[in-house]
Amino acid sequence: MLMKKQELIHLHGLLAEVGNHFEEKTGEPITLDEYESLGVRPTSIHRSKTDHKAAVFALSNAITTEMRVTEREVVAPQAD
Repeated sequence: MLMKKQELIHLHGLLAEVGNHFEEKTGEPITLDEYESLGVRPTSIHRSKTDHKAAVFALSNAITTEMRVTEREVVAPQAD
């Protein structure tokens, strides 16, 4: 099933909230270079469905990458 633009915008907003929540809980910022380079935010309703789809993929990739890094640090903390 294909998502409608409205659904992608909603998912985009939810992912942004997940990212914010993760940063608050871990105290670590998420590297969002690729996402930010797109210049598409959940509030950018005038942007195309394709733009929001690219933003959703970039944001979800950034969040999951940071989760993996954080998980590795918790499982096997680095020695100082």
